[in-house]
Amino acid sequence: MGSENRLLKIYNGQAVTPSGIVKNATVLVRSGVIEKVAEGNLNMPGAIELDAKGHYIAPGLIDIQVNGCNSVSFCLEGAGDTLASHGGLTVSDVKKVTEGLWKEGVTTYFPTLTTNSQKMLLKNFGILAKAMGDPSLLGSIPGFHLEGPYISAVDGYRGAHPIEHVRKPIWNEFLELYKASGEKILLITVAPEVEGAYEFIRKCTELGIVVSLGHHNGTAGQIKQAIDHGASLATHLGNGCANTLNRHLNPIWPQLADDRLKISFIADGFHLPPEMIQVFYKTKGAENIVITSDITSYTGLPAGTYKIKDGKTVEKTVDGNLRFSEGGLYGSASPLRKGVAHIMKVSGCGLVNAIQMTTLNPAYVHNLNDRGVLERGKRADLILFTMDNERMLIQKTFVAGKEVYSNS
Repeated sequence: MGSENRLLKIYNGQAVTPSGIVKNATVLVRSGVIEKVAEGNLNMPGAIELDAKGHYIAPGLIDIQVNGCNSVSFCLEGAGDTLASHGGLTVSDVKKVTEGLWKEGVTTYFPTLTTNSQKMLLKNFGILAKAMGDPSLLGSIPGFHLEGPYISAVDGYRGAHPIEHVRKPIWNEFLELYKASGEKILLITVAPEVEGAYEFIRKCTELGIVVSLGHHNGTAGQIKQAIDHGASLATHLGNGCANTLNRHLNPIWPQLADDRLKISFIADGFHLPPEMIQVFYKTKGAENIVITSDITSYTGLPAGTYKIKDGKTVEKTVDGNLRFSEGGLYGSASPLRKGVAHIMKVSGCGLVNAIQMTTLNPAYVHNLNDRGVLERGKRADLILFTMDNERMLIQKTFVAGKEVYSNS
């Protein structure tokens, strides 16, 4: 049998589909594409067979907000300043991140560049665009997320974004970044209240870019105007805002209230209290939520204390919490699979909905029509996993039908 007709049969699994979990399932994969998902052990002479051993089979996770991993940062300095020591981001760094994410069950992700100088953004988008074409990445990077620099300059709402690089949107400046990315900026986070935001949102939407509202203090009217002009998502709702808010007039309520706006949020157990996640889930419903990780370069590193650029230190705990040593969150270090388990725990949603919010929904929002669901004709981006003690444990990962990770 030629490699172009190679048939892989994964049997004795529990296939997680939008309509439910198929017991004793078989998933057939030919040439990197799903050929069939069915109940029972199908007789397929000549197929390469893999016993799933009763494990769950699901689409690979899709993470739309990845700032870095394994000491590599896509925009700022890496953990331990490893990037500065070898002159900045490289294609090899991107491979390192991708391989690290495969181990965590993430088969598709958006490298995320945050607020920085135009020079740095142009340089790193160029490197990422080059890496994206590397065949060894197996199409795991369909495009990029630009978070900023067109956000609020106000402390609290700005978050960890450096104030010296926050600026209002200038269309020609953005087009330089878009060209450097190979026209693969698929998602951009902006603040609706900044000067020129509405026109900028409209133009991005016309290019097919998903516009998300984040790091902002927009009023209800400004948020409505932004949505009217094409904004369709909220970036890590509940974070990227001030610690103290007006109980009635704040940016969270209007984003929850408008049915046209889908939301993303970080479900790592540290960024949001359980009650807030419960309200988000009850208000928007599983079909309108994207779970993301917002992970940084500290993901994949051992627990311990690390020095950062300004001389301060951050502590990564055994359970993946990343905090300034003097208190306060310093980004995320928990992979997306933790969000699957945590939202099930706090919202009461089942595994089917949790998988939907980390696979099908992000694929749908960003028109990634070739992945995100166990269906005939979709990419065979698959994970085999178990749920143990409220933890999602990845056993195997396949990208385009190729096994890229196994825990044994």
